[in-house]
Amino acid sequence: MFAGINEEQLVKRLSLTAREEGIFEWTRKKGMAYRRLMSYYRCAIKEVETKFRVLDEEYSLMNDRNPISGIKSRLKSLPSIVEKLERKGVDLSVEAIEENLYDVAGIRVICSFVQDVYKLAEALLNQDDVTLICVKDYIKHPKENGYRSLHLIIEIPIFLEKEKKMMKVEIQLRTIAMDCWASLEHQLRYKKSTEFTEEMQAALLNCAKISTELDREMDFLREKANI
Repeated sequence: MFAGINEEQLVKRLSLTAREEGIFEWTRKKGMAYRRLMSYYRCAIKEVETKFRVLDEEYSLMNDRNPISGIKSRLKSLPSIVEKLERKGVDLSVEAIEENLYDVAGIRVICSFVQDVYKLAEALLNQDDVTLICVKDYIKHPKENGYRSLHLIIEIPIFLEKEKKMMKVEIQLRTIAMDCWASLEHQLRYKKSTEFTEEMQAALLNCAKISTELDREMDFLREKANI
């Protein structure tokens, strides 16, 4: 069954299997509560998406253009949730997920220009049912690898049949150029069959600088076109 697998690989495979079995057993016991929590996160995603689509519609009427190029959303998978809780040294439970993880529900808003990123973020945070928990500005302060994006962690209410529940959502706002770079960087860095070398890292950092310059040039054109 394990022909061609060395001892280290065998240990990893058996460990992974045991881990998967543990997740399966937990899901069997706590499945309904977990699915309910995930449904709450999906509702929160819909609420935030709607807020951005309303803002996009309003700006299109005022400025005759849409600041939002696209909106993507995702719900963190259970294996990813387990892995992150393990890194935090927290045991898996429905309560632990809600209390310790801020990025289970995620939304990415792709904008036309850098100015649109900040304008949309400000408009969202001015809404009286949105509470800002954390902001990380990787546009003004890019990561060492060149990554740029504006990250917000917010809390918003969702209204259920008999209660109001506050849910956390991670929002990433970035330009088309930032999103293109980040998507390709992720594919290159995490492709399992290819070693990610220092030469590739240096090339990606150079691409990030080109991406930054592209955004500057596009903002210059936006100002000239008065849009």
